[in-house]
Amino acid sequence: MHTDARQLDNNTIIEGDICIVGAGAAGISIALEWMNTKYKVILLEGGGFEYDDKMQDLYAGKTTGQHYFPLKSVRLHYFGGTTGHWAGWCSPFDQVDFKERDWVPHSGWPIKREDMEPFYARTQGILDLGPYEYGLDYWKAQDPEIKPLPLNEEIVWNKMWQFSPPTRFNQKYKDVIVNAHNIHLYTYANVTNIAANENVSSITQLIIKNFEGKQHTVKAKYFIIACCAVQNARLLLASNEQSPKGLGNDNDNVGRYFMEHIEIKASELWLANPASVKLYMWQQGVKARAELAISEKMQQQHKILNGTASLIPLELARNQQSFIETWSEDEAENKRTMSGYGSKKADLKIPSDFNAFQLFTRIEQAPNPNSRITLGTEKDALGVPRASLHWELTGFEKRSIRKIHELIGQEVGRAANGRVQMLSYLHDAKDESWPKFTGGGWHHMGTTRMGNDPKKAVVDSNCKVHGINNLFMAGSSCYVTAAAPNPTLTLIALSLRLSDHVKKQISNT
Repeated sequence: MHTDARQLDNNTIIEGDICIVGAGAAGISIALEWMNTKYKVILLEGGGFEYDDKMQDLYAGKTTGQHYFPLKSVRLHYFGGTTGHWAGWCSPFDQVDFKERDWVPHSGWPIKREDMEPFYARTQGILDLGPYEYGLDYWKAQDPEIKPLPLNEEIVWNKMWQFSPPTRFNQKYKDVIVNAHNIHLYTYANVTNIAANENVSSITQLIIKNFEGKQHTVKAKYFIIACCAVQNARLLLASNEQSPKGLGNDNDNVGRYFMEHIEIKASELWLANPASVKLYMWQQGVKARAELAISEKMQQQHKILNGTASLIPLELARNQQSFIETWSEDEAENKRTMSGYGSKKADLKIPSDFNAFQLFTRIEQAPNPNSRITLGTEKDALGVPRASLHWELTGFEKRSIRKIHELIGQEVGRAANGRVQMLSYLHDAKDESWPKFTGGGWHHMGTTRMGNDPKKAVVDSNCKVHGINNLFMAGSSCYVTAAAPNPTLTLIALSLRLSDHVKKQISNT
């Protein structure tokens, strides 16, 4: 069932059992889990079914620290959310990603990789992926022509990825949600405040507004905030009428530990023929491919972060600017520039007996309390303070990138299969500066991190906000560490786990 909140009488009261705020990947995935149940589910979407620049402007904000994309551009504000421009790359986190690593400050999830297994498997269908198989042996059996490079897997191993078409939630799930008898979707319903009871132990209602000047109240037994890492933190911080620091922020953790994947070109790989690289190549229609990853043993031995390296043909890669270099505040200019991105090839005169590639790195950012979301002084058109992002990188990330490519280079050399040449910005091990082409993957994580200790985390192992018995945060804002893979697969799996928990809770009331 769908209602345009702009058409409701002013000050309408909307009531249900579950209220989900945000109709993106996390929010829609949770709503699907509640279809055909006896419970009335309210799904709130701030935008409509199509892009609207006026709605998108509500996501605008300031950035400081490491140069970053305009906040207005990196998340989509309509039904389906950022699945409207995601690339579909999926791979689960590794076991090491959930562990407390003594060389990675603030690491350690309160759950294990094993706890995520059934939810990863359920997520495959939501994203139109293949079977829940991410082992190299399975994919070799499907295509005998794919062969891994002859590297020691105890040092450098092949991490497999699957590719969603990609699934556009606004296309695949719009009619499903609208036609569900117990799912009540409200569009143009922007949450501007979360209100609690007197001792702030339970949420009582939400206030929603739209550009028509109307305000409505939403009441439910349980509230799930699924607005993305930036907006989840922003909404908690802005709901400060009863808690001056913001809801769930008694210990000043909301908004902290913002993480992005550092995506950056790092080295060149020159392989002697007849080395087969089909396993590592991506093109339209490919169901799976591998990236080079560093083993947990080597990560621990060298005290580095987790990351992967993908192979891009050098004749194409050398001519490409990074996304961060092509992006600007001018959206028309962005569209013009990106339309020709990657269309040119460089004349490198590669010898015929070599295959040459750029090794492109995606690496986790170490949890850093100084990398954070705060509220700015400017307010948006609905009166909510805009988000400010301070993205802070350290020498730890750069040292890890350098070591990853040293290890890959050593393994390629040991196998007498080729050579790796690191780019100049990595030559000086003492240099902690970042080149201008340092970019992110538009992968926002952290800001309402998970943990058992309320002094160190915002939500518990079930994504419930500490100290508030019916408020939950969904999506990648709950991540403790970022791992190497794109976040979508894991954030949906985590949302399904959250949904199961709330079902148990509501059935006991």
